[in-house]
This record gives sequence, C-alpha cells and structure tokens, in this order.
Amino acid sequence: MSGNDSIAERIMSMDDATWQRHANPLSVYTRYLGLPLLAMGIWSRIWLGWWSLLPIAAAMLWIWANPRIFPKPNSTDNWASKAVLGERVWLNRKLIPIPAGHRRAALLLSILNGSTSLLAIYGLAMLDAWPTLAGIGGVILAKTWFLDRMVWLFEDMKVDNPAYQRWCY
Repeated sequence: MSGNDSIAERIMSMDDATWQRHANPLSVYTRYLGLPLLAMGIWSRIWLGWWSLLPIAAAMLWIWANPRIFPKPNSTDNWASKAVLGERVWLNRKLIPIPAGHRRAALLLSILNGSTSLLAIYGLAMLDAWPTLAGIGGVILAKTWFLDRMVWLFEDMKVDNPAYQRWCY
C-alpha cells in the first residue's frame, strides 16, 4: 500500500488485487446487503440478547469479505465497475488532484450519508423502526448517488491519466 491510503482502506486491506475483484458488478450490488444485515443483527438484540453478536459479526464479515469473494470482472465497461474505479481515483486525490466540483459533490454527499447514518443509529438505539428504515434508506440513496458521482469522476479523470486508462478493459 502507498502512503495515500485512507484509514478505511487500511482497515479493509484493499490492495490492487482486492480493488480489481471489487470492481465486479456482483460485488458492488451485493455489497448493498451489508447495512441492512448489520441493522438486523443489531435489532436482534431484543430477541437474542448477547447472541446477537453472532449476526452482527456475520454482517461485518460479509462487509469485509464482499470485495474479495468475486472474481475480477471480464470488463470494466459498466456503471458498477466504473463506480469502484472512481472510488479509487477519489482515494488517490492527494497524489493526483481532482476537479473542485467533484470534491464539493463528494463532500455534500458524505454529509448526507453521515446525517442519515445518525438517523439509522438513533433508530437502532431506540428500537424505533421508522428512523431506522429512513436512515438506512438515506444511507443507501446517498451511497448510490456518491457512486454515480464516482463514475463521473472516473470518466473525467481517465481522459488525461494513462494509469487510470489502464484500468479500462
């Protein structure tokens, strides 16, 4: 790993091979299961007590394993793969600067994601279904919107960057 790796990337141990596997659309789309599974595990504390740690751990294992279990895609010429490639460009922004408009959009979407995450956390803490569901829905919407912006970022950045162009096949 290089010196520009984010904390989340280090926790997830996302090396080049893992990023390539995560660019598989099956990885991208099935990753959406992570938050609902984690929320169900947390909610299950009312029925399972301490045994709820098992579904919570299983959800966290899924979140970690998801980028690793699918093969490298046959092609990166699709929305999901380009979203992952754009995330890599985003994480590399300290070494290769990105346009200000993309930075602003990502910041605003991160604020939306954080706000709706707080709503979900509140709902899970209070065992209140509506804020939990609204928060999860908001997180999924914000993440999807963020991924769509990452596709746009990748398309813009690959034009002038041979390293990013090599990610296309």
